[in-house]
Amino acid sequence: MNTLIIYDSTFGNTAQLAQAMADKLGEYGTARIALADEAGLTEVEGIDLLLVGGPTQRHGLSPNMKSLLESFPRRTLRGMHAGAFDTRYHMSAWKSGSAAHAIASKLKRAGASLIVEPESFFVAEREGPLEEGELERAAAWAEAIYQGFEAAGSKEKENAEVR
Repeated sequence: MNTLIIYDSTFGNTAQLAQAMADKLGEYGTARIALADEAGLTEVEGIDLLLVGGPTQRHGLSPNMKSLLESFPRRTLRGMHAGAFDTRYHMSAWKSGSAAHAIASKLKRAGASLIVEPESFFVAEREGPLEEGELERAAAWAEAIYQGFEAAGSKEKENAEVR
C-alpha cells in the first residue's frame, strides 16, 4: 500500500498527528508525509491511499489547505481511497468548526472515496499541545483506515470476479 499524508500545520500539532499516522501505516507499505503548500497533483500519482489534514481556522480550512484542495479538478482523484482529519478545540463542531468536514467534501468533489468519516483531533489550547492520548488515537485511526482499505480492496476484487 502506497500512502501519502498531506497536512498543514501552524503550531506543529497536525504535523505530529501526520507523523503518527505515517508511522502506523508504514507498517503496511510505504507512507510519506508532505506539507500542503509543497504538495500538488503530481504528488498523488501512484498513491493508493490519500490522507489530508489541517488545523481548523475560522471554522474551516487554512489558506494553504484551501489552495491545495482547490487545485484538484473534479474527478482527478477518481478511484482513490482517502481520509480527512483536522485539529481543533474539544467542543461541538458547530461551535469550533471543522476543517476535516471541509476537506472531506473537497476530496469527494475531486472523486476520492472516503474510507472513514472525517476525524477531529483535539488541542488543549490555541497553540497546543495536543490533548493527552491524541497521538495514540491518531495511530488507532490510521489502523482503522488500513482495515477499511483492505476491506474495500477485497470487495473490489470480489466485484471484478463477478463481472
